[in-house]
Amino acid sequence: MRLTRAQQQERTKEAVLSAAAWEFTHFGYAAAKIDRIAERADLTRGAVYSNFPSKRSLYLAVLLAAASRPVPGPRSAPADVASAAESFARVWLERLPLAADETDAGRLAARSLTGVVDDDRSRAALAQITRVEALLLALALESAPAPGTGRRVRAAELILTMLQGAAHLAETTPGFGDPFDIALACRHLTALPLTDDWPPPHLPFVAPARPVREPWDVPERLTDVLSGRPAGLGDDGVLVVLGTDRLAATEEAVRAARPGDTVTVAHVTSDPAETGALVRLRLTDLTTSLRRVFGPAVRPALRVVLDDRGVLATAIGAPAADTTESAVRIHAGRIVARADGRGAGHAAAEASS
Repeated sequence: MRLTRAQQQERTKEAVLSAAAWEFTHFGYAAAKIDRIAERADLTRGAVYSNFPSKRSLYLAVLLAAASRPVPGPRSAPADVASAAESFARVWLERLPLAADETDAGRLAARSLTGVVDDDRSRAALAQITRVEALLLALALESAPAPGTGRRVRAAELILTMLQGAAHLAETTPGFGDPFDIALACRHLTALPLTDDWPPPHLPFVAPARPVREPWDVPERLTDVLSGRPAGLGDDGVLVVLGTDRLAATEEAVRAARPGDTVTVAHVTSDPAETGALVRLRLTDLTTSLRRVFGPAVRPALRVVLDDRGVLATAIGAPAADTTESAVRIHAGRIVARADGRGAGHAAAEASS
């Protein structure tokens, strides 16, 4: 049977990914060669670059393929926030290599970015991404039964610091550290009396959203990375489009949203092949772990869309740039408020319907 062009492109991409996974497993990222990957895939060097514009984008795609594999759901909901933190840590630590594992294979299994995120631009992007990871973990922890209520972002940041430190040690000093002790330590971090202040000082000075009355043409075929389900963009609520440089502003819309609102955060970037791939990898990896602990509806009121093609940005008239921060409030199928610039998500969330 003759393959369609799309089917042939998909087959070529799969061949490249398979060959690249072998190359990175046996040679590591730094020593990997595109020519060897092309030869193993029985393709030309140009065919590899037509699918992946750089070695870094190809490496990130290999990691994403591993992070996206189906995983079992939770056996039961966490009994409390401490149990949730420990369970999350256990799931996250499963990736770390053992002392007997080959170095390069272990780094690939651990989704290591050593030597990959090695420039100021990528490190700045990773800092913003990690802030979102902490927020998503915090929202999941806040959904678990616990004495008292409140923000758990500081606790989530400490848990991620502990886990990333364990990953670094597993890579540089194989065999050091007991994963059960690390998971237990993450459990105890939830009990620390942390000062978790909110809101940030700039929010009282954010200009109100502009009242408008515009049609809302709902984009289709977009997926919520948190649940893996269709994003459902026709619901009432707030849509925030954030470039990579502004991802940390996700929380402003989440905390300002009214009961019953659905908050959708769309990430856009001027560099989907590398920066966009990095965001997709890290958020897919984190939410896969969260779903194993908390189930598919980790945070039903928050949706995250990785808008690589700028579909949502275009739909609300925002640029698909790394500095973008724009938001709208949607009600009864129409856009009823708009905001742009710093604090846009907060302003749109506070706007009246």
